[in-house]
Amino acid sequence: MARYDFRATRLYVDAPLQADARVPLDRDAVNYLRNVLRLESGAGFVLFNGRDGEWRATLEAEGKRNAAAALEEQLRPQPSPTDLHYLFAPIKHARLDYMVQKAVELGVSKLQPVLTQHTQAQRVNLERMRANAIEAAQQCGVLSIPDIGEPVELSSAVGRLNEARTLIFCDEEADVTDPVAALSAVRPPPSALVPADAGAGATPLAVLIGPEGGFSQEERELLLKRPNTITLALGPRILRADTAAVAALTLVQAVLGDWRQG
Repeated sequence: MARYDFRATRLYVDAPLQADARVPLDRDAVNYLRNVLRLESGAGFVLFNGRDGEWRATLEAEGKRNAAAALEEQLRPQPSPTDLHYLFAPIKHARLDYMVQKAVELGVSKLQPVLTQHTQAQRVNLERMRANAIEAAQQCGVLSIPDIGEPVELSSAVGRLNEARTLIFCDEEADVTDPVAALSAVRPPPSALVPADAGAGATPLAVLIGPEGGFSQEERELLLKRPNTITLALGPRILRADTAAVAALTLVQAVLGDWRQG
């Protein structure tokens, strides 16, 4: 298989991809390829759909407004899905856009807005979130698009989590001086019978970041009662919600996630 080409034009399509297929492109895709990038008929680019891997394609223009992609070969197979949910209190649009993009780049498989007592932004534009997720995947070579959940109350979101899923509760009041050590405790110790890297990245995880006003005492009590929950501090400084997202997801992927896979 060819290595990822950072210079290639990449386009997400919501259509099945397979060898020798011809995929009609919608109006937005045609406008992007023909009018923004100025690609002519016969130009090469790359398609992915979050399910069937990445494919080399050739543009087949049909006048000024219609075009299709002729698939040639698969460049990369679809990777095994991660199982990393990101639960967060909604924030203002520009910073939410940034947060969504970075979460996609860091391998999140589900984005779940949660409403807390101190949540500042109650409305969430799910279509905008999905558009930002797709844009981040297109630009960074990511082959998976995360699921995006409807906003729900914190208690409902926590109640829906399977107890087997480890919830990493990021709390500025957590008495944790070494976040790496706290996360390392989630993994079972290696044994002589099981290789140390067996099942790497297989642990179902959820990361929870609260609003900039913090969690209420009632919410802390709710979270700490849940089994299979660990609290995590993100250092000696108070971080904005979008910065905390990057910090927490980086720690989780480095210690528990697919960054450990060779």
